[in-house]
Amino acid sequence: MALAQPHSYTEDDYYRLPENIRAELIDGQFYYMAAPSRIHQEVVHFFDKVIGNYIDSKKGGCRVYPAPFAVKLFQDEDIIVEPDISVICNPDKLTDKGCTGAPDWIIEVVSPSTSSHDYIRKLNLYAHAGVREYWILNPNRKSAYIYHLEETHFQTSAYTFHDKIKVNIYDDLYIDLAGLELS
Repeated sequence: MALAQPHSYTEDDYYRLPENIRAELIDGQFYYMAAPSRIHQEVVHFFDKVIGNYIDSKKGGCRVYPAPFAVKLFQDEDIIVEPDISVICNPDKLTDKGCTGAPDWIIEVVSPSTSSHDYIRKLNLYAHAGVREYWILNPNRKSAYIYHLEETHFQTSAYTFHDKIKVNIYDDLYIDLAGLELS
């Protein structure tokens, strides 16, 4: 007796989801996302503001996009993620639907239900796609893991929310996580 095969979803299926449904499409499967917590949103807002202000002050060409923002990591694969923060420096990657190709910098804020998704599945996808820098922030543990792409693999550094961290894709941007002031 043949086993039932799981349904494999496509990019078309992703864009047919109702607007109130947040999901990511990886390896033909949807990974649904719950509404973020208040603390999660505070962290995302902090980074959106700090990075946006930095780019504006330098009159830079990069753009910062907070979630929900669709990122199709590979041109020829139906893998679409919604990072909490995406920084894209190549305007040719921007489309009406979001971004096609690897952002230069991605930040994910871990929720208890998404930790393995962010620490394992997405880490591997982002490395394979060529994301230059990937930050995983855990507000519950007040920790940050910074992954900086060096040729074909990520260099990893660990920090706390008391540290000031150098952004590797920029020469002069440091983000002081103590500025989060989470309550």
